[in-house]
Amino acid sequence: MSAPVLLVIDVGNTNVSLGIFDYDDSADGAEARLAQHWRVSTHQEQTSDELVISLSALFAAENRRINEITDVILSSVVPPVVPIWERVSTKLFGRLPQIVGPGMRTGMPVRYENPHEVGADRIVNAVAAYELFGGPIIAVDFGTATTFDCISGLGEYLGGVICPGIHISMEALFERASKLHRVEIARPKSVIGRTTTGALQSGLLYGYAGLVDSMVGRIREELGADSKVIATGGLARRIAQESKAIEQVAPFLTLDGLRILFEKNRSDRD
Repeated sequence: MSAPVLLVIDVGNTNVSLGIFDYDDSADGAEARLAQHWRVSTHQEQTSDELVISLSALFAAENRRINEITDVILSSVVPPVVPIWERVSTKLFGRLPQIVGPGMRTGMPVRYENPHEVGADRIVNAVAAYELFGGPIIAVDFGTATTFDCISGLGEYLGGVICPGIHISMEALFERASKLHRVEIARPKSVIGRTTTGALQSGLLYGYAGLVDSMVGRIREELGADSKVIATGGLARRIAQESKAIEQVAPFLTLDGLRILFEKNRSDRD
């Protein structure tokens, strides 16, 4: 049997992250390598035919063959697009994707009062954080929302914190304040802004770094002072440069989490 080639897909409210993992079955146990990765915008109105064309173009640009893919796993926080991606997977790869959700083995007890309320992306991140870094650990994801997911030293998902994302906050501010304009999220010349652009950049960058540091301090009072902190998401590296709490940036945490879940459930597909 040839080594699997896995396509992982994470559908968020703003972006879709995709990755191809190549497996080497000749090693001791199958080892996986993230060979390609992409981030594209989420468009709920796209049809399966349009997504087939887009995905085929991404593969062609990296000289990857559609028929290489042996398995697909999907997580989504946008329920209406799941059937569309299922059709895409069937059309391109001849099989339905595994869907992250109830019934999937995660190896992680969920201590939420209602486990079904936890977004698929948060479980994926939590599994990856614990598997890759151990616990107790706090995984901070800078996405549409800024989330803090907390995993105990025993590998239990305890819950977390949800805050408005940086871009969401910026857009809300500009919609309500007609004299303010959109700015690049970058380090200003000083904390005390001497221009409107500088003042906005200071508030966004240092404000969110301060939010992270403050929340991590409060979480550690409950989770443990030795809790590790990792960050992922589009702005993770930039915020981490200003944060005292973030210890490591894991840019592909969600993609790795999908791979780990595929491996935990692989026998179901064999």
